[in-house]
Amino acid sequence: MTVPGTFRRVSANGMDFEVLEAGAGDRLALCLHGFPEHALSWRGQIPLLVELGYRVWAPNQRGYGHTTRPPAVEDYAIEHLMDDVAGLIDASGARSVTLIGHDWGAAVAWFFAMRRLRPLDRLVIMNVPHPAVFSRALRRSWRQRLRSWYMGFFQVPLLPEALLGRNGARAIARIFTSTACNPERFTPDVLAVYREQAAAPGALTAMLNWYRAAARGGMVRQVKLGFPPIDVPTLMLWGEEDAALGKETTYGTHRYVTDLRLHYIPGASHWVQQDAGERVNEELARFLGANDAAP
Repeated sequence: MTVPGTFRRVSANGMDFEVLEAGAGDRLALCLHGFPEHALSWRGQIPLLVELGYRVWAPNQRGYGHTTRPPAVEDYAIEHLMDDVAGLIDASGARSVTLIGHDWGAAVAWFFAMRRLRPLDRLVIMNVPHPAVFSRALRRSWRQRLRSWYMGFFQVPLLPEALLGRNGARAIARIFTSTACNPERFTPDVLAVYREQAAAPGALTAMLNWYRAAARGGMVRQVKLGFPPIDVPTLMLWGEEDAALGKETTYGTHRYVTDLRLHYIPGASHWVQQDAGERVNEELARFLGANDAAP
């Protein structure tokens, strides 16, 4: 696997982040990965973003890769995750920021844009619903509650770590290959990165603590703060064959985003930017590719 950039260390929000960097300039594309991914999940998009004139930062988020791994569950509260993004933006010195997120990275991006911690030029969300829409789906849809069973399982102490970490974290590789529409896109070298990361001491606990912190009050606090409309131009990409999140969790997103482009990608799974990289890149280029970064 060719790494599309250089890993560097960035100090931000009292943390030491491992950041995959490519390109140059003062227009930043900040790419946030999800669970159980890694900065290299953006390997297919980084060259395109550089071509479009962005300096790209794809950090390994807290607890992942060689980024600082705090020990306590509360260290992974959504407020800390948003502060990490703000700290990285400040450390970049960028003039403008396009925030791109997938899975947990998309959840953080939704809240970051909603709370307006820093100005954003564009927002790109991949395969995670707006928190208000997802909250409604969990209340009303038994089908989505069944799809989300793993979130409850991840609250159990130690057992998820034991099961996911066996045999060199083989189950982590299976998460991708068993749910992807195009599993051949997850080559052995890519899966080795995901497995090696998860097998590091304390890594799985840190990764699972994102879910635990959310269930122990993080999401309740955000719900109480409400869901003010997001006025940043937003592109939402959705792989239609998502095994964990139903397509219906996208319905009604326009109520919370004043300038929304929503594109469904057939034949693509939850891992949309890896599973259907060419189609994702077409939509990114269309949304970001004009001289003024307008669609």
